[in-house]
Amino acid sequence: MFKSQQRIPDEYILMSEQERDERIRAIKAKLGPKLVILGHHYQRDEVIQHADYRGDSLKLAQLAAQEKEAEYIVFCGVHFMAETADMLTASKQKVILPDLGAGCPMADMAEIEEVEECWKLLKAKYNQEIIPVTYVNSDAEVKAFCGRNNGMTCTSSNALKIFKKLLGEGKSILFMPDEHLGRNTGLEWGLGEQDILLWNRKNPGEVKLPETAPRLILWDGFCTVHQRFEPQQVDEVREKYPDVKVIVHPECSHDVVERADLSGSTDFIIRQVTGSPAGSVWAIGTEINLVHRLAQENPDKTIISLNENVCMCVMMNRISQPHLLWTLENILKGKIVNQIKVEEKITAEAISALNRMLDISK
Repeated sequence: MFKSQQRIPDEYILMSEQERDERIRAIKAKLGPKLVILGHHYQRDEVIQHADYRGDSLKLAQLAAQEKEAEYIVFCGVHFMAETADMLTASKQKVILPDLGAGCPMADMAEIEEVEECWKLLKAKYNQEIIPVTYVNSDAEVKAFCGRNNGMTCTSSNALKIFKKLLGEGKSILFMPDEHLGRNTGLEWGLGEQDILLWNRKNPGEVKLPETAPRLILWDGFCTVHQRFEPQQVDEVREKYPDVKVIVHPECSHDVVERADLSGSTDFIIRQVTGSPAGSVWAIGTEINLVHRLAQENPDKTIISLNENVCMCVMMNRISQPHLLWTLENILKGKIVNQIKVEEKITAEAISALNRMLDISK
């Protein structure tokens, strides 16, 4: 679904940040309600300051769908997020990704051909009901696969509710693409390690399938940012800050989550930190732009990254101020660059997966 990336003119790179800021604000004022800019929490400050909405991927797509007057929805995030926004918004609305190179390595770890091969092998082996569940951090084709196979999507906020429903009914789950969110959620529900099978996406023939379907089959994908947090970092930060609260994202490995005080979605992390009393000390295991922003917006607290070496989402950071301005100036000229458009059939099947999730999450 990726198109070739257009190279932005050098003038946008050479321009001062102040001039870019002024030109972006002028375009926003001129387009008014016709334009909505969405900014994921992991975006750099130079971009997020221009966002009309901040949030996680699904929340932003849902907010975009409510903006009925908006003709242009500029998603400062990554490719799968813009896909979701396109699927949820009206056909007359145009969803634009300022840099087509902004992908997601974890989403890319679940290629549709590999998913379909896995499903074929599982269905041939087992008579038990297996439900495919994909994290919303996946591409539209994988969401559509879940939709047409009686499956659904989930978020890091509602994964436990989805697992409670399906596992509580005695069903098995094929969970994609993040191994760690799946394992953390399964163990929190009450599964044991013996109930969990890790799929090998590149060498499925090496997976030893037991006679009875495992309760939880995990795709072997991961977030390259959250993979960099390690258990010893929790121990080290506790030695340095005796009163510290450690909070991490559930895309971290289970041994990190186990050592932390709290784990939860990006929104959960924000609420916990901002709602804590003055003088609180927090070490956060998530993307560094969000950690820095929380520190700036909560000067009465000590807020640091769990990993002192910068944990940046490189793909998210491809969305730069020059790309944003270039995108907006093209809109003013009547030229749409980097539009994200999902096929109607894939959209319909993916929406089925999203709606099943929403029905359970009510």
